[in-house]
Amino acid sequence: MPINRRELADFLRSRRERVRPQDVGLTPGARRRTPGLRREEVVQLAGMSADYYIRLEQARGPQPSPSMLAALARALRLSADERDHLHVLAGHPPPAARTGAGQVGPGLLHLLDQLPHTPAQVLSDLGDVLAQNPIAEALFGGVCTVSEHGRNVVWRWFTSPGVRAAYPPGEHHHYSRLHVADLRAAVTRRGTDAAATRLLERLRAASEEFRELWELHEVAVRRHTRMRVLHDELGAIGLDCQVLLAPEGDHRLALHTPPPGSDTAGRLALLQVIGTERFSEAGPDGS
Repeated sequence: MPINRRELADFLRSRRERVRPQDVGLTPGARRRTPGLRREEVVQLAGMSADYYIRLEQARGPQPSPSMLAALARALRLSADERDHLHVLAGHPPPAARTGAGQVGPGLLHLLDQLPHTPAQVLSDLGDVLAQNPIAEALFGGVCTVSEHGRNVVWRWFTSPGVRAAYPPGEHHHYSRLHVADLRAAVTRRGTDAAATRLLERLRAASEEFRELWELHEVAVRRHTRMRVLHDELGAIGLDCQVLLAPEGDHRLALHTPPPGSDTAGRLALLQVIGTERFSEAGPDGS
C-alpha cells in the first residue's frame, strides 16, 4: 500500500487542531495562537522527535511504522475508524479489530433469521463457525456448540475424514489450498494472537497435508467460491459461496446461493423440508 503523504499531513494537522489541551491533561495557557494542540505537545504525548513529526505534517517525512501510528492515534485521541484511516494513509493495513471470542452481534443474528431459504453462517476469520441458520445446519451439520477447534472448519477439514466425504474427492485438494491460503492471511493479520498460534500449532502437528501446503506460503482471503456438497438424500448440491466481511473485521457472513441456471434452489427447498422433519423427530434437545 503506497503512503499518501499529502492526505496524511492534512489528516494529522486537522486531528491535532481538534484536540483541546485539557482533553489530554495539559494546561491550556493564556497565549495560544493555534486551535487544539501544538506540535510539540503532540510530540510529547506520542514520544517521538519533533523533527520527525514536523516532517510528517509537511508531507515530506518517511513512512511511519505501525507502532508510531499507534502512538499518534493515542496522542490525538482518534476513534477506531480514524485510527484505521491513519494506517491506510500511511501505507499500512489497519490493525485487525477483535470482538469478543464467539460473540456474534445482534445485527448479524437478526440477518440470519431473515434468510430462511439461504444457507448462511457467521464465521471468525480463523474459520470458527459462530452461528448459522437452520438450513445451513441441515446442509453442513451442527458444529456451533462444539468447543474450541471442534467448530473450526479448517481443523475439521484436515482432521476429520467424515467432513471431506461430503465433497467430491476430485475437489479436495482445491478446497485444502483455499483453507490454508485464507488461514495464512488471518494468522498474519493477528500476529502473535494466542488463538491463532494455538490453532496453527495443532494443525501442523495433526496433518502432514496441512504442513506441506503451509510451506507453499499461499495467501488469499476467501471472498467467493463455487462449491458442491454431496447430500445423502439429495445428491450433489452446487453452491456459490459469497463471503461478506463484518465491520469489526474478524467476523464473516458466508452466504450459499444457487448458481445461475442450476437446480439448487429446488434442492434447497427440499432440504428445508428434510431438515425440519429431522429436527422434529430428534426433539428439542437433539436426542
